[in-house]
Amino acid sequence: MQMSAIPFGTTDWSQVERIEHKGERGRAYWRTQVFGGIRVRMVEYTPGYLADHWCVKGHILLCTDGELHTELKDGRIFTLHPCMSYQVADNAEPHRSYTEFGAKLFIVD
Repeated sequence: MQMSAIPFGTTDWSQVERIEHKGERGRAYWRTQVFGGIRVRMVEYTPGYLADHWCVKGHILLCTDGELHTELKDGRIFTLHPCMSYQVADNAEPHRSYTEFGAKLFIVD
């Protein structure tokens, strides 16, 4: 990842508009900022959330609260707790996430 033409700045995430995205079950709330070509998000999944699609976008994802399960299309499942992260490249391994109790995430893609 090349990061250029991004001046120093801070983000008060509580002031960034919160957008709702429906899952197959539950809801995701995104607060999104774009810096150059890099999308940075604070995402909150409601309890019972299940993504409505297999994602092929690359991410670096940090779980900040709750518990997140990420299923790969090949059947493997990984569980993240606070202070755990995962990373995956674009078009590498289709994945989707779900949570029983809710989760808060910091995502860069």
